[in-house]
Amino acid sequence: MFSKILALTVGLVSAGFAAVKETGSKLAVAAAGGLVALGASKPAMAQPVDLTALTAAVDFSTVITAVLAVAGILLGVYIAIKATKFVINMVKSG
Repeated sequence: MFSKILALTVGLVSAGFAAVKETGSKLAVAAAGGLVALGASKPAMAQPVDLTALTAAVDFSTVITAVLAVAGILLGVYIAIKATKFVINMVKSG
């Protein structure tokens, strides 16, 4: 099965390089590069990499708290600016 995939990939890559030779366009170069990358990739049924050891060691609770605190401060500043503009417009018009 793998040999059939490899033969198909080699055929597609050679066809892609033939297109580069004929047209010389950047699109053909990108297509040929994509075909080479496709041929070099793992088979579709490969086992996924287990990253639970890395993701379990990370704690984002303090980062989330800091981001929400900054967002709250920015919201307060935005409301203060809008309120000031509103009061100035009321004084000017009235």
